Amino acid sequence: MQNILLLGAGRGGTAILRLLNNLGNFSFTAVIDENPLAPAMAVAKELGIPTDTHWETYISPDLDIIIDATGDSNLFTRLLEKRDRSTVVIPGEIASILVQLIEEKNRSFQLMDAQRQIQRIIFDSMDEGIISVDQDGKITFFNERAAKLTNVKKEKVLGKPIHEVIPHSRLLQVIETGRSESNQQLTLESGTKIVTSRFPLTTGDGQRIGAFAVFKDISEIQQMAEDLTNLREIQMMLEAIIQSSDDAISVVDENGVGLLINPAYTRITGLEEKDIIGKPAEADIMNGESIHRQVLETRKPVRGKQLQVGKDRKEVIVNVAPVIVNNRLKGSVGVIHDVTEMRTMMKELDRARLLIRSLESNLSFEDIIGQSDKIQFAKDQAKLAAGVPVTILLRGETGVGKDLFAHAIHRKSERKHNKFIRVNCSSQEATDQLFDGSKQEPFISQASGGTLFLDEIGELSIEHQRKLLKELSNDKFRLIASTSDQLEKSMRDGHFLEELYFQVNKMPIYIPPLRERIEDISLILDHALVRLNKEFGKQVDGFSSRALKALESYDWPGNVRELENVISRTLIFMNANDRLVEERHLPLTTIRKSKPELPDGSLSDLVEEYERKLIQDTLASFKGNKTEAAKKLNISLRTLYYKIEKLGVEE
Repeated sequence: MQNILLLGAGRGGTAILRLLNNLGNFSFTAVIDENPLAPAMAVAKELGIPTDTHWETYISPDLDIIIDATGDSNLFTRLLEKRDRSTVVIPGEIASILVQLIEEKNRSFQLMDAQRQIQRIIFDSMDEGIISVDQDGKITFFNERAAKLTNVKKEKVLGKPIHEVIPHSRLLQVIETGRSESNQQLTLESGTKIVTSRFPLTTGDGQRIGAFAVFKDISEIQQMAEDLTNLREIQMMLEAIIQSSDDAISVVDENGVGLLINPAYTRITGLEEKDIIGKPAEADIMNGESIHRQVLETRKPVRGKQLQVGKDRKEVIVNVAPVIVNNRLKGSVGVIHDVTEMRTMMKELDRARLLIRSLESNLSFEDIIGQSDKIQFAKDQAKLAAGVPVTILLRGETGVGKDLFAHAIHRKSERKHNKFIRVNCSSQEATDQLFDGSKQEPFISQASGGTLFLDEIGELSIEHQRKLLKELSNDKFRLIASTSDQLEKSMRDGHFLEELYFQVNKMPIYIPPLRERIEDISLILDHALVRLNKEFGKQVDGFSSRALKALESYDWPGNVRELENVISRTLIFMNANDRLVEERHLPLTTIRKSKPELPDGSLSDLVEEYERKLIQDTLASFKGNKTEAAKKLNISLRTLYYKIEKLGVEE
């Protein structure tokens, strides 16, 4: 180790001191400067190096180098006179050059650090994950996006083998082959689906020193594709609904030019597409003004407007509403009702109401489909309750068939020859008529001698609850109530009278949701199919095993009512010659929400088990020849040995 005496503790002396001290091959005898407060003097003290304002006493044969960083040209001559012959004196000019070189080097390092920082910021700001490995497959770079997609911290993976972080990265194969791989799909252990491209890293002379991968999350893209598919399906469904609607529909754009009419529109007005499409909104008006034009000007809907339309001056009632998308007026849509048809329909409706009342009274327990233990228990309880003059509370989710149970209980009771009056307590109009006879006889009077069914009794106002309590004491009718809510909570919250709760809850019957009696679905489907075939003019024989499995795997939050609605929609859109409901016929939402049967074990365990069996079978087919097996599996021999050891493959 060489001994150095440093003269001059200014900026240059400080740079020399720090440089030579960091090299570790030099020992400083002292740092000298006339100014004891010079910068290098403080640095020397921190490093434990002696400092002084005079240099003469430090001249000795043990001194190897004297560096003059004072800038004093006369000092160099004096140093040559005083130094030992074996001591080398470096003049101030050379020291100055050395200082410049040091500063230039520091600036270069700072510039490189700044460039690295910029590169790091750029790579960490990218939406793509980037990973690089060296020739041994150890991770050398891992940006923030890669860490997020793989769900690991990048500080913990640097220097680790790539297969421990991403088992199927194929970067080792890219290093071996030297070939790039573009746009390959891969599912990470986190479950994220990515598309990745891999490239070898080579030097100028063609030596492969590693590889890197760039990858992007495609889960959102796939979701967008699914949403787009759903959107197209919804669009097709809407078009089918519009075209099959019995209501006449016309649509104009923001300028009042006709865009669309449906067959019902032609039937009512006598006007065809050539008379309306591309023509002004007034084209169909024979008496009155265009409601489309009025709506476009005001951006407000108009309802119940009477007009005469078409060549025959057909009297119609028109409802028109603006179509506004993102606060921009895009047009308007009108629905036309034939007044003559409406009058006929009102008469038919009155007749239908009478028919429904007579049919409802014929509903029995045989109409409650199902053989599961839970539905049988509910039916047994209901049959027992039918023979006892007690208030009944039917409890269960929406769509489980509480109204069907109520009808069946009424028919089996002693009051079956009298009226069954159903009141929807969620309807303000219905509850107002429960006790008030301003429009017609109050429901509570109509139920005298028969059964009063209060559907969703928890929706009754406190005032109506008090009135009902008074009526229950006279025993003029039998009360059956239903609820899909927790009446106990409503009672605690002050929304349901405690006395009324104990009156209606004397005989509670729980009706199970469809998801708790999946075994009944096939029976319900067979029963519904007979009715729906007649209703829609279809000849569907049944359901395929895959379709039935999909239906049985769905949760059915809307219960039996939702199941029947799904089957109705399915049959509507099936072709006339279809005889079997296939999985493809079912609404996508039902299939997508179905619960798939999953094998036991984690994803990594299942993948490893598959790899183990595949490698073992391949080795067996080549009688243990690993070279041929590796070729067949399209992996390197080194990778095959690694997987045999890692997966415990029996050779």
